[in-house]
Amino acid sequence: MNIDAIDPAGVAGEGEAPVAQAVLSSHESPAGAFGSCGTRLVGPPPRRPVPTSISMCVDLGGLEMKNPVTVASGTFAAGREYGDFVDVGSLGAVTTKGVSLNGWEGNASPRIAETPSGMLNSIGLQNPGVAHLKEHDLPWLQERGATVIVNVSGHSFDEYVQVIEALEDAPVDAYEVNISCPNVDAGGMTIGTCTDSVEAVVGRCRAATKRPLIVKLTPNVTDVAEIARAAEAAGADALSLINTLLGMAVDAKRRRPQLARVVGGLSGPAVKPVALRMVWEVHRAVSVPLLGMGGISTGIDAVEFMLAGATSVAAGTVNFVNPRASVEIVDGIAQYCEEQGVQDVRELIGALEC
Repeated sequence: MNIDAIDPAGVAGEGEAPVAQAVLSSHESPAGAFGSCGTRLVGPPPRRPVPTSISMCVDLGGLEMKNPVTVASGTFAAGREYGDFVDVGSLGAVTTKGVSLNGWEGNASPRIAETPSGMLNSIGLQNPGVAHLKEHDLPWLQERGATVIVNVSGHSFDEYVQVIEALEDAPVDAYEVNISCPNVDAGGMTIGTCTDSVEAVVGRCRAATKRPLIVKLTPNVTDVAEIARAAEAAGADALSLINTLLGMAVDAKRRRPQLARVVGGLSGPAVKPVALRMVWEVHRAVSVPLLGMGGISTGIDAVEFMLAGATSVAAGTVNFVNPRASVEIVDGIAQYCEEQGVQDVRELIGALEC
């Protein structure tokens, strides 16, 4: 079944929400899609959200999003790898993998380890550099009508600014500044763990652009609200959280760590309770909108983050399990709104009753 052609009024039975009925129908195997030996003959088109009467638009610090769902940096590359599964132009935004000025080689292998309800990664922000992004990836996203958030990484305050300056003439809608990088100007200390360094890097990035500036917070701090307030004071238009939690995995038989660098970033469903708590705390501490992430796998997960205070959400590790997850989360949010009598998705933001 082609879900783009679904008439919501025509598929819903009595008492059934249009999105709910359409989503269920979209999982049926299309007739003729498989041969008698099971070989796939025709692949389905890239998935788009099911039409809905719910107003799904949100404003993330000046970034107009057609729905509240983007993808977490580092889990979606720049979208090209997922183009056969998802219509990237139908998402609220595509957030690119972190980009640095001249490219980084990344860490030694092994650098990924599966954990209960999640995964550890120690990729090291490997990327080919901003020139490659501008030449190869941003034109591809522009051709597909995608709203683009570029995740900016740097090992020094100057590098962050240089990346933004290099992108100012490119088709970019917003920047997400990853302040979880180690700062070589401060002996390798993670920039996002100290209010002084947060204010310094965000202030310099703010001076370099008039585009929406989203600052991505690390959860590996004592008081995330304090860091959030520092980013807001320095000019952030929005905050995204959480980045990965620091963790490790051990191979008991070999008596060695599973990652070459011993520790890595934990993501996936295991971190969701921590992420929800931090979004709720930060929502009460600042006035700028929040992009919530951390263990989101379903539409209900996303709704929970919005109730806790997020304006928009990002699907991350789930993309490795289900490449169509981002669009399914859009549909899940719309289905919840239909069932709850919510006409505008913005009604969910911060609506948690405590």
